[in-house]
Amino acid sequence: MRRTAPGVTVLVACALLALPGCAGGDAGAATSSTPKSAVSSAPAPTTPKSALAGLIVVPDGYGPDARELSGAFTLQSFLGTISSVPAEDRALLLNADFSEGYQAVRISPDRKKQYTVRLFRTGSKRKAQDLRAGFWRQETFTTKYAVPGVPGVLTGRRVGPTGVPDESEAVAQASFVAGTLLAQITVRQTGPIGSNLQPDSKLVTTLAQQQYKRLTAKAG
Repeated sequence: MRRTAPGVTVLVACALLALPGCAGGDAGAATSSTPKSAVSSAPAPTTPKSALAGLIVVPDGYGPDARELSGAFTLQSFLGTISSVPAEDRALLLNADFSEGYQAVRISPDRKKQYTVRLFRTGSKRKAQDLRAGFWRQETFTTKYAVPGVPGVLTGRRVGPTGVPDESEAVAQASFVAGTLLAQITVRQTGPIGSNLQPDSKLVTTLAQQQYKRLTAKAG
């Protein structure tokens, strides 16, 4: 997947929430601690919880992926820890009037599939659509699939080498806009070359439908 950087440290760790009517939820808060001075007893400043955390949908039974912690991201933290093309992504995000984002990375119980959802808050629906188009041009997929009930969704899937000897990956992705929010959902699975890996577009379809419903129920 294009923007995955195993082992990176993000500003916010998150915990999985159980929210009714959905596959799952995500929440997190960052805390910065400043030593108290000799002349001040004011509490250390804290960063408020991300408003996007409670909007995240994750697959039932999937747990946090220890290789990639989840949480809120800013323009600078996205470029420094997630983006693989920082110069290009900086221009895309600035043009979109990006204000905040959130990433949740989860792994299946058998640890064979990784699920990632990212939300980007932009300045307008049009800017969210432009950001989606810009990100999508960076991707390479071989086939598309339908996601009923999610208007304007972009989808793609592919199977190919990862760059690691004798390893291939199957990737399915969906990207859509809801209000001022851009949502990207990706499921990837790796295995030996020739192991007949198949992109899990069914899982992406289900989660994209649930994610769209959540975002439109709580307009972004």
